[in-house]
Amino acid sequence: MTDTIIPLSSGFDEATEADWLAGVTKALKGGGIERITRQTRDGIAIKPLYRETDFASANDPRGAVGTAPYLRGEAGPDYLPWDIRQRFTHPSPAVTNAEILRDLERGVSSVELAVECSGKAGVQLCDPAAFDTALSGVRPDIATIALDHRGAGTGASAAALLALWAEKQDDPKAAKLAFNLDPLSALARVGKLGGGLDAVFAKTAALIAALALRSPLATALRIDARPIHEAGGTEAQELGALMASAVDTLRRLEEAGLARDQAAAQMLFTVAVDGNYGIGIAKLRAARRLWARVQEALGLDAAPMRLQAVSSARMMTRFDPWVNMLRGTAACFAGAVGGADIVTVRPFNEALGIPEELGRRVARNTQIMAMEESGLGRVSDPSGGAWFSETVAEDLAAAAWAVFQGIEAEGGYGASLMAGTLQAQIAEARAGLLKAVARRKVPVTGVSEFPLLEEIGAPIGDPGDVVVKDGVDPAGLNALVPKFSDLRGDDAKAEILPAMRVAEPFEALRDNAEIYAARTSTRPAIFVATLGPLAEHNARVDFARNLFAAGGLEAKEPTVPPTDASGIVAAFKASGCSIAVICGADKRYDDEAQAAATALKDSGAQRVWLAGKFEADSVDSHIFMGCDVVHELRMAQAELGV
Repeated sequence: MTDTIIPLSSGFDEATEADWLAGVTKALKGGGIERITRQTRDGIAIKPLYRETDFASANDPRGAVGTAPYLRGEAGPDYLPWDIRQRFTHPSPAVTNAEILRDLERGVSSVELAVECSGKAGVQLCDPAAFDTALSGVRPDIATIALDHRGAGTGASAAALLALWAEKQDDPKAAKLAFNLDPLSALARVGKLGGGLDAVFAKTAALIAALALRSPLATALRIDARPIHEAGGTEAQELGALMASAVDTLRRLEEAGLARDQAAAQMLFTVAVDGNYGIGIAKLRAARRLWARVQEALGLDAAPMRLQAVSSARMMTRFDPWVNMLRGTAACFAGAVGGADIVTVRPFNEALGIPEELGRRVARNTQIMAMEESGLGRVSDPSGGAWFSETVAEDLAAAAWAVFQGIEAEGGYGASLMAGTLQAQIAEARAGLLKAVARRKVPVTGVSEFPLLEEIGAPIGDPGDVVVKDGVDPAGLNALVPKFSDLRGDDAKAEILPAMRVAEPFEALRDNAEIYAARTSTRPAIFVATLGPLAEHNARVDFARNLFAAGGLEAKEPTVPPTDASGIVAAFKASGCSIAVICGADKRYDDEAQAAATALKDSGAQRVWLAGKFEADSVDSHIFMGCDVVHELRMAQAELGV
């Protein structure tokens, strides 16, 4: 071997950016770079090439890792570059305990318990005995225990019970806990906070003070932007709301008597990351920029932002759920490379029901392989200085700051929620996202693109016999904070931010088709009328087959390509179908499309589509790149009585 550096590029002529731009213009036949520049839903340009002219990285303008104002976060320990936090949702505390111990033994480094007393969306941790059962054998001095409050309240009672459980451990002061109280996110999620925001934050301030005395290593607050993301919001809306929620929380807690710096030190920030890891990395970097600016504006000492990245629930699918493994891997990559302190990957089968061992194993091993085999944690802040990441992060931070200022102008995050303004903005963004999904401009692999009509189902856990419980026992809360229930005003009410998944419009169509197939023992189908030889029509046949399969329809093609309209009619009648789609090359449509469509209608076709935009009298609808696929599939199902 040799230490000599081999100049692999020596065989090529040196090229400048101007040369590259000239090559782009030539390849696009006179078009400029703007033709291959895309925009995010926030209007942020995503260019095909980034250079030092976009972000001057040579002088390290963001500082070093671990130095104020912590724009590049902090370096984690060598053995654990980020915290692998697993989420648990089985309603049974006993089953949850077995899952926790198993996962901790196999590489998970911290635990997040979804608390929900109905048992529909989390663990029934409703009394001290349930906490004892779920956390038996867990050492909170080694593995952080976090709460994710899914119930109707703020989670104060569950937080108190966790604190009391920790006091019974061998070294209570060493317990690493994340109580994750977040009244404003609870208002956005459930639409009501009993007693009003003033009373809720007064109670929260008192509880935080009590928890800080008992658990000095814990964090009490969560600032959670996931309700914005899961409701269909944009990245800028998510980050703007994150900052608005943090500032409003600090403001309200300070009014309740908790010092601003004390409250800020208790915060854990949580954002969603999806399959677009480039944007995910930029989002996490933008969050740190924004929080540093907020700390400066509020006169707080610069401190690292505790940042948790959770894989998006919005991107998960029920059909072909195995693809969710890839989505989770991309989200994990974004969290790790983007500098999250904590990463949570959802099990691939979560959208189907309660995740079981396979789902949890894949979720945890995705992180372990990223950390240990791929070595993503071996370099501190690996995306630091990357022209794309830094430029998009800067643009995203600017867009998010504008959203934040708009919310502040309304009186803050809580006021905006109660007025419904923020919900209206998110609803507009959600409508735009669903429109893009329907037109497959935002593809959903395995659902809207490349669907499998005969797919292999994924396993899910058995919830067992679940008895709904009224709520978390407040006895622990009353013990920690005497007279906690005395404060009360008018209830705070807001329109709920509804969680959504981008695959839902197509999944509803697939559900209809599966019900129809079960009822009739026949899958709904469409006849494919081909024009010309295979080489001419094959591409459009593949397109049509894929499109109609997204609605659960089977495409039935002639065994032998017909040579004329009479052959098409014979094949159509033999197929047993009542609807059809014509597929051929553009040059064939001029001469044959009209005759084929007329023949199909005369032979009983209820509706005829054409793959392309050629207009013919007997063609009822068209399918093409960018058409409203959901609308066309609904029309097809309506014709078939699905």
